Amino acid sequence: MDERLRVLIEELRHMRAARKMTQEELAKAINYSPSTVAMVETGARKPPPDFWDRVDVALDTGGAFARMLVRFGSPQWMREWEANERQAIVLRSFENMVVPGLLQTSAYARALFRSIGLFDEEEVERRAAARLERQAVLTGERPPQLVAVLDEHVLRRPVGGPLVMREQLLRLVKVVNDHPRVRLQVVPASVGAYTGVAGAFVLATLPTGEDVAYLDDQLKGQVIDHTEDVLAVRASWESIQGEALPPRQSIELLAKVAESWS
Repeated sequence: MDERLRVLIEELRHMRAARKMTQEELAKAINYSPSTVAMVETGARKPPPDFWDRVDVALDTGGAFARMLVRFGSPQWMREWEANERQAIVLRSFENMVVPGLLQTSAYARALFRSIGLFDEEEVERRAAARLERQAVLTGERPPQLVAVLDEHVLRRPVGGPLVMREQLLRLVKVVNDHPRVRLQVVPASVGAYTGVAGAFVLATLPTGEDVAYLDDQLKGQVIDHTEDVLAVRASWESIQGEALPPRQSIELLAKVAESWS
């Protein structure tokens, strides 16, 4: 379990006991099932997106959990997704704009953060380092199966200049060749309009068999675990994958575009 989550859970138990409130009473107060509260307190499941906000109100903490989340650094939605990412057995990623974070080189990541125009160089380096640290999920003892589908325009968008792009695309080829649990496919530009133009997303299949989705936008990421919404994202995934080139042809295209950046 993530150490930050462990601290939150321990504080939750302490505050609930101090107020002489049972798990069932807390569940009723925050409008979640008693089983959800019990599983969160034992670390058996991740807290739902608004869990800590509701707990702050129900236990009248004066915003204690919200302050702890701020001190921990990353926003809650990012910590939630990273927890899903670490325990996932399958990750299905679609990107129509940039290379997925789990597959980025350090130079490519820095170029992306610089392009935003909001960060000084120290913050760019910090964010790029944090992004690369996440890639450890692919080399751990039990790495997930990662299936990534990229729009061809991702390969041709000049992020950081020709040298950065060539290094990045060759890195994609190497990752696929070196890691049997990583598969990459490309939707060719000739496809035209298709489901993927609506935006990028990731689907994580957890050890329980449950699927959770992650959507990104200009302001923040959104973790989706509502069944109907997840099913809609999964349907989009299947449609997008149906438009993609087979893995071997995709790698051949990657290598070809990489050389064009020389």
